[in-house]
Amino acid sequence: MRNLSIVIPCFNEAPVLRETHRRLSAVFCPAGAPVEFLFVDDGSKDQTFATLKELAAADPRVRVIRLSRNFGHQAAVAAGLRCCVGEVAAVIDADLQDPPELIPEMLELMDREQSSVVYGQRSSRRGDGFLKKLTARTFYRLLNAMSDVKFPLDTGDFRLLDRRVIDVFNSLPERNKYIRGLISWIGFKQTAFRYARNPRFAGKTKYRPSRMLKLATDGLFSFSRKPLRLAVRTGLFSVVVALALAVWVVVIRLTAGSDTAAGWASIVVVTVFLGGVQLLSIGVLGEYIGSIFDETKRRPDYVVAETLNLSAETVDLTMPAACGGQGRGGCRDSSR
Repeated sequence: MRNLSIVIPCFNEAPVLRETHRRLSAVFCPAGAPVEFLFVDDGSKDQTFATLKELAAADPRVRVIRLSRNFGHQAAVAAGLRCCVGEVAAVIDADLQDPPELIPEMLELMDREQSSVVYGQRSSRRGDGFLKKLTARTFYRLLNAMSDVKFPLDTGDFRLLDRRVIDVFNSLPERNKYIRGLISWIGFKQTAFRYARNPRFAGKTKYRPSRMLKLATDGLFSFSRKPLRLAVRTGLFSVVVALALAVWVVVIRLTAGSDTAAGWASIVVVTVFLGGVQLLSIGVLGEYIGSIFDETKRRPDYVVAETLNLSAETVDLTMPAACGGQGRGGCRDSSR
């Protein structure tokens, strides 16, 4: 069995971490497979890091990266992929909605199909409300329709990646990463693994509507220029409508008298319509300019505060030479 790294981003997940570790250990202890459990503490405010310290002291397979603050789920996953050393990495959330027991089956599918990526595709979402399911379904289909890269539907970050894909992903310099989109963009053979998603084991979801909206906009504006094209086409349509109305007003005034063309309602409607189109176009343009601004600042995706059970050799192997071991906020060893 190939060396396996399991990347587990955590944010305020203290109530579930021991159960997560127990279930991961139950899956991989009998097989005796070489495995590391790489927990990334994304600036938690509860007892997450204290719990991870205890787990790391008791189990040397538990490696911990603690970020200096909350940088977001995608940055935490990127930090884990940067520092993992396995030939294959599994990305799974700590909340146990994605069952760890499925990872061996996904590994078998990866070997059988000779795939570089096996992504979990949700056949059902137990525990999610109607609104969450509706918005998620709509988002994935809208993103696919608008994007220049086709993404698998009804998927999250629960997936297996082989070393080729991990290395390519780590070489990508862009900020505000939308990971599931980047993995699709990288290519290679990718295979779906259908499964039923469980309710959270404990705690509450950390993906507030604002965070979900940011993830959606990052995904859309990172992989498509169609919003810009749509803004241009809407602007052209507005110009055509305005010209048609102008011709209609002139014709009416010439044929039916001056009073017929008078009307504040039509003026207000046209003004509001054109103003809305302009503001929408400026907003779309602003999103792209904001993304360019973020890229030009060259700030790291994350900053590592400390690590546990990560050796200097491990860190050196996972940092790109161009970064000199630190360029993008990478893993500087400070093992306790």
